[in-house]
Amino acid sequence: MQSYLVGGAVRDALLGIPVKDRDWVVTGATPQQLVDLGYEQVGADFPVFLHPQTHEEYALARTERKSGKGYQGFECRFSPDITLEQDLLRRDLTINAMAQRDDGSLVDPYGGQQDLYNRLLRHVSPAFMEDPLRVLRVARFAARLAPLGFTVADETQTLMRDMVNAGELDHLVPERVWQETQRALQEKQPATYFQVLRDCGALKVWFAEIDALFGVPQPPQHHPEIDCGVHALMSLSASVPLSDQVAVRWAALTHDLGKALTPPEEWPRHIAHEARGVQPAKQLAKRLKAPKDAAELSVLASQWHTHVHRAQELRPETLLKLLDGVDVWRRPERFEQLLLVAKADSRGRTGFEQCDYPQVEYLQQALQQALTITAKDVMVNGITGAEIRPALAEARKACLGSWKAAQVC
Repeated sequence: MQSYLVGGAVRDALLGIPVKDRDWVVTGATPQQLVDLGYEQVGADFPVFLHPQTHEEYALARTERKSGKGYQGFECRFSPDITLEQDLLRRDLTINAMAQRDDGSLVDPYGGQQDLYNRLLRHVSPAFMEDPLRVLRVARFAARLAPLGFTVADETQTLMRDMVNAGELDHLVPERVWQETQRALQEKQPATYFQVLRDCGALKVWFAEIDALFGVPQPPQHHPEIDCGVHALMSLSASVPLSDQVAVRWAALTHDLGKALTPPEEWPRHIAHEARGVQPAKQLAKRLKAPKDAAELSVLASQWHTHVHRAQELRPETLLKLLDGVDVWRRPERFEQLLLVAKADSRGRTGFEQCDYPQVEYLQQALQQALTITAKDVMVNGITGAEIRPALAEARKACLGSWKAAQVC
């Protein structure tokens, strides 16, 4: 029996990246042998065990054979005679198909170390095509490693495109698509994930509303990048230093979906794109089974981002409409998220990447003024019951009117 450190731990160590999780492959052993040694079996589809002391995962070496559609259509075979090289052959990318012996020496039968040096994401074998989830995984690895200069190998990009054209991605389930997407959104360069998917045609399969933005023009005086799809990815990139919250990054990417529905004869203007974007934002989130916070913020960003941009021009009653519309009185944290999305939108333009965005402070002060006046009005006048809502509205209007007139911000 022999154990080998495999996969991401080996890859990240060679890249000088902190290793988070350590996974192991065991050759020459049976499940019963590991149980007898005190390992706890946790794998349902194939034998995976937890080490009795470290609780790290140890999997018996195995091979896989395609037996059906999608990423679950596999038959796994494991036995003591399966070699480490056979186990590594079933993996997705060469940089993930390396192992390390107990003495620290590297086992690299498929050129993973050379691909690390060349900064390439390349598939191990044609068996890559048997699992459609690997298309999303490659895109996610591209998002993770793009800051280090990694790109997808041409032959792997071709293979991914062939898989899309063959309809393989249709067999994925929403939960797995969102899981990969959510993880990609948490990377340092999440826009790369969506660009890689677009390059192979996968964006149109699961993210059609985003894909539809590409090729739609905007006024160059406001959007020098012109293309709506490019702006969406730039907005996502601009959100990264502002927030690590998935909901904020997702809303920054999807805030302009309504522009894809603008009649071409109206281009490059996009009147009422805010309202048009609500339905595609909802249907995209529903298709992916996105979590509630991301889905709701995406819709609110579509509806209200223009109001945020024009905050300093809004009349008090319109400002109140904005605050009420995002339910700031019960969900102030979501209002803060919306402000970050709007800021990312403003900075997601060529030449505006570092622009000031005073609307954030302006609206934060407006809210604080409204909350102060509202609380005082309720306490002094003893307002209760059915009187509360109209009284609150009047208090907010009065507060915001006097606040704006004084030009507090």
